[in-house]
Amino acid sequence: MVSSIDARLEATLSWIMEHLPVEIIGDILSRLGTARDVVGLSATCRKWREAYKKYLHTLSFKFGDWPRDITARQLEILITQTISQTVGLQCLSIHMGSAHEFAAVPVIAWLMYTRKTLQSLSYNGHTIPNVNVPEQCSRHKLQALDLDHHSIIRVEPTYLRFTCLKSLSLRHVIISALDLSILFTVCPRIESLTLDVVEIVTSDSQSSMELSSPTLKCIFAEKVSVEKIILEADNLESLHLLNDSNIGFLKLNGKGSLQHLKIDDIVATHLEIGANLDNLKVIDVSYFMIKLPKFYQMISRASKLRTLRLWAVAFVCKDDLFIDVESIAVSFPELKHLALNYDIRDGLLYALRGSSTLENVNVLELGWTIISDNFRLWVFGMIRRCPNLKKLVIHGVLSGMKTDEQSQMVTNVTSSVLRLMRKYIHVDVRFVYD
Repeated sequence: MVSSIDARLEATLSWIMEHLPVEIIGDILSRLGTARDVVGLSATCRKWREAYKKYLHTLSFKFGDWPRDITARQLEILITQTISQTVGLQCLSIHMGSAHEFAAVPVIAWLMYTRKTLQSLSYNGHTIPNVNVPEQCSRHKLQALDLDHHSIIRVEPTYLRFTCLKSLSLRHVIISALDLSILFTVCPRIESLTLDVVEIVTSDSQSSMELSSPTLKCIFAEKVSVEKIILEADNLESLHLLNDSNIGFLKLNGKGSLQHLKIDDIVATHLEIGANLDNLKVIDVSYFMIKLPKFYQMISRASKLRTLRLWAVAFVCKDDLFIDVESIAVSFPELKHLALNYDIRDGLLYALRGSSTLENVNVLELGWTIISDNFRLWVFGMIRRCPNLKKLVIHGVLSGMKTDEQSQMVTNVTSSVLRLMRKYIHVDVRFVYD
């Protein structure tokens, strides 16, 4: 019985493989993800080999997909043979990291062979000598370029031109501030920029750069150090500055299109994000130090704000100033999601002044860095300010507690909040303790 089912299944699969259109087979092969599987499956019959040659549009080479003892020369031959059997490759990914060092000649051959049809290129590999990958891919159909562990020595504006490029990702890349600025000018349609652990080299004592693009919509910068950045981006919608980035001066000149601002664990002495913040909907700031009066003056113009997150933010001010709930209620009437972190260590208090309520807030996240008795009273006051609350999340830090008194405070806070929330049975209450 089992053998007859297996036979019928094998016959059905054989029929499918034989009668599927070659275009669909090519799409199936493209979705497999790895070149190893593509090569193996395409060898099953003549029709699948034809689909591999004519209709395969995606190939991915990863170091972990091949035997550990394979050499760089063997990989070069394998990749060359695999790519050379295709005629319309659109997406190519080669991720070998530091495991192998390729010779420059075969890498240039891969890029020259595919560049007329290639729309997406992701390359992570070392070459000897260095290959200027952007130079090999310009003036064609490339829409997305992702470079990892690479050096861009020179950007020649008279030769390079990426008329279709919309997404540029540079990870662990060495590039000069001037070359990065020029690279922007040769990408007239760029919409997304990712800078992750990018070493920006300058020829003078000041590390600064200017980036200008009328089409740029999103910037993601992580672990980037530069003294000065001036962004000319009229249509920028999302700005993310994350994880150990050190930016002395950042100025955004735009036309008020910014919608999402995220700052997490960075050092910035001076920050300007434009005068027009009418479209800003999300402000997410954490582990950041900034002057309170200037910061609040800047964000208070975002009258359409929907989400405000201020977490472990150290506000520097000469006077006894606070961000009070009264100001939040007046400045952000459309606010729906509010997240605040109470840190008694830095004297940071989001004061409960005035009588205004947060009518539209339905998600409230409150947390502490160092627990104190005042936290519980503050939580109660915040809850009462949100008459339409649907979800409450209490965040707490348990690691580093040294006294029984602090542990008892956590117990008291948890018990008190649970008792209080019996009056708000419609509210979803969660505790997140790290």
